[in-house]
Amino acid sequence: MQANGIETLRLLKELRELTANAEGAQRVAWTDTWLQARRWFESKLEGLPVEHHYDAAGNHWVTLQGRSEKCLILGSHLDSVPNGGWLDGALGVLAGFAVLRRVIDESVGPPPVTIRLVDWADEEGARFGRSLFGSSAFAGTASIESDRSRTDSHGVRLEDALKKCGVDIDFIGEATHERRDAAAYLELHIEQGPILERLALPLAVVLGTKGVERHAVTFRGEEAHSGSTPMGARRDALAPAAKLALEIRPIASKHPDAVCTMGSVKTFPGIVTAVVGRCETALDQRDLDAEVLASMLKEAREASERFALEENCAVEWSRIWSIEPVPFHPALIELCEQALEEVAGVSYRMPSGPLHDAAEVARAGIPTVMLFVQSLRGISHNKIENTKEDHIALAVQALDRLATKTMAWIGRQ
Repeated sequence: MQANGIETLRLLKELRELTANAEGAQRVAWTDTWLQARRWFESKLEGLPVEHHYDAAGNHWVTLQGRSEKCLILGSHLDSVPNGGWLDGALGVLAGFAVLRRVIDESVGPPPVTIRLVDWADEEGARFGRSLFGSSAFAGTASIESDRSRTDSHGVRLEDALKKCGVDIDFIGEATHERRDAAAYLELHIEQGPILERLALPLAVVLGTKGVERHAVTFRGEEAHSGSTPMGARRDALAPAAKLALEIRPIASKHPDAVCTMGSVKTFPGIVTAVVGRCETALDQRDLDAEVLASMLKEAREASERFALEENCAVEWSRIWSIEPVPFHPALIELCEQALEEVAGVSYRMPSGPLHDAAEVARAGIPTVMLFVQSLRGISHNKIENTKEDHIALAVQALDRLATKTMAWIGRQ
């Protein structure tokens, strides 16, 4: 017997019909539509021999008790970005549910280990800008004091939105209690990028999530009249910023999986008749190797200083956010590779650029691995996000095969 990928597809389409409109999925965390999606999922648990509850951070846990207290956790998230895709997050939850159902259907008694399925609260951070909310509370890395006063576009505070959904922000740290007896964590997710489609591969083993260095880089020159200031006399703050925007591309290109992005540029005074006196940019750098990440940051800093000097400007750096690379567990990577080869006949290893709840679980010291399924055109966070249905079915089978292997691995520990 194997997990039912066709039933997973049916449920995904049912959820899409319930919580999406013409613009895409609308399951933004801490909203009525998200709560509706969670109630819908609760209804699918009726009649099953499982216990389910919400923890202090709003994560939804479904538990099938096994002969051992050691837990295999399967998970992902039901929340989406506004106008999002039908698969991002939801696929992992419903594929995990298919594995759970398969174990229930074929078991004469309890499974050898306890199986838990989790729907993490607010992975996306779409409303308040705090991604990985529930999984970070689980991992013990929550930032309550800095998060409580976050506001959405309408001025609603995160603390108040949580309270409306039955979550008290002062107690979210109690979600760490759910880590008891956790022996392994598995997560299936769409790739959200173009690599697998370009390679004509359906699935991949995820080696870990890339570390991130995100900085504000501000260049300061001098405002001046655009008509009367000679080119040689200008201190144009946009010029070194433009040079840096081009330089980060060869910096990243030295490393096969690295990426560098200057995704925000603001000029002041920001009018066509004035030379730019101040240019504020944001630089995002990512790689799975901490040494590579550090070297790219050093190169970018040195380049910015060189370009500022060339243009008679000054430059300042300020860290916005950083996270260390999170490699996944070597033994589980091997098991995942075996599962993919058995199901798809081929395996491929790659890092994840986007962050996932799995990274927070791994940071808590729990053996973790992810698997990716191909994304058509590499597009996600968009209503046209899609994956071939036969690839979805294959991914469910691969997760099921990996779960079986992981339960045996847990038993040997």
